Amino acid sequence: MSRFARYLLCTAVAVSACAGTAGAQLLGAVVLPPIGLPGAARGLPVAGPALQNILGSPQLQQQVLAPTLDSVAGLPEDVAQSGASTLADLRKMRLERLIRDNRAVLEGDEHGAPVRRGILIAADPDPMSLQMAQRAGFMVIGADVESSLGLRLVKLGTPRGMSARQAMKRLRKAAPNLQVDYDHVFEPAGGSLMPLAGALATTAGGANGRVIGMIDGGVASHPSLASSPIEQNGFAGAPKPTGHGTAVASLLVGGQGPFRGAANGARLYVADVYGGSSAAGSASAIVQALGWLASRGPQVINISLVGPPNAVVARAISAVQRRGIRVVAAVGNDGPAAPPQYPASYPGVLAVTAVDARGRALPEAGRATHLDFAAPGADMAAALPGQGYARVRGTSFASPLAAARLALDGSPERLAAEARPGSGRVGRGIVCFQCRVDPKLVGAK
Repeated sequence: MSRFARYLLCTAVAVSACAGTAGAQLLGAVVLPPIGLPGAARGLPVAGPALQNILGSPQLQQQVLAPTLDSVAGLPEDVAQSGASTLADLRKMRLERLIRDNRAVLEGDEHGAPVRRGILIAADPDPMSLQMAQRAGFMVIGADVESSLGLRLVKLGTPRGMSARQAMKRLRKAAPNLQVDYDHVFEPAGGSLMPLAGALATTAGGANGRVIGMIDGGVASHPSLASSPIEQNGFAGAPKPTGHGTAVASLLVGGQGPFRGAANGARLYVADVYGGSSAAGSASAIVQALGWLASRGPQVINISLVGPPNAVVARAISAVQRRGIRVVAAVGNDGPAAPPQYPASYPGVLAVTAVDARGRALPEAGRATHLDFAAPGADMAAALPGQGYARVRGTSFASPLAAARLALDGSPERLAAEARPGSGRVGRGIVCFQCRVDPKLVGAK
């Protein structure tokens, strides 16, 4: 084993040992001493942020190695043997692990992105194309009419024994006019997703006139969320509380003492597309979630999730935008060498990156085909399920701040007017810079 691999192994073991704390399990807040690298590792030629940047930041270790898990058990050996030297390498390893751990329901597309096994999805299929698909061995296993989007979503079961990639080739040849894609799986752009014991946030009462939607994991009850009307709906089974969803919701509408969400008191609709499973978060669930949220009339929908381009999700996003609803999305945390992430990269979607307390773009921030704004995404606190707060880091937590400000300002132009300069790639500037809550003010773990 090389010296660099041994350093990776030691670091990953340290992260695993700390993952039992509530902060580590939920949002990646781990406390480890910085580890120096051997000279050879420091000189690695890389296209994106070098892996040594992760080793110097304990939060980055947990964020990048296992952003959708509440434990990194088993990862040390994987990291040590992988030869990973960049965030892009770790992204590939993470997706491979997700597929490997869920082989019964997931497989990879041509680019290694996780997709639902045995399922393809079509948007507004015409009867002739469906007949051609059925003649080619495909079965209609589900259909939903999203009236709020003017979209019909049809799930097609692939022929027995055929991989999704093989099935896609056959279907495109058999029914060339069918708008079809994989049922891709999207990940949270940082933070823990796994379900937690505890109650879902559900409150009633008046709102301040603003309505915000979010697509994420479920939101747990928390004192900071008691004053904002919240309604949750599940699109991968019943909604279940998660650390990621709770943190994002608190940054949108929370309020308790010195902790304030950027749109405190607004009405919040939560679409849980995971149901407590990291193998969920599918494109079809996101389309259904968009349909439900559109029917609730929000000014803005926040999506702190990332994934590959998907033709059916793109159709649904466009339909939401035609209704005058703005969509805000995180660019992810896999570094600028990773592929552009979606839905942040779709036309008209406000793509948001993250900055630290000094206004510097996070080195692990991903990229989109366009970048609109930055917002605080480090050196800050967000709610933990039940009670208390955690230190959070990632573009997941910048996106809700920008979305909340957009809901209050009413337009991207007004949002741009309040943006301030920053360091690095920050798009048109940093918005909601004053929204960052210092972890010390709320005793964040």
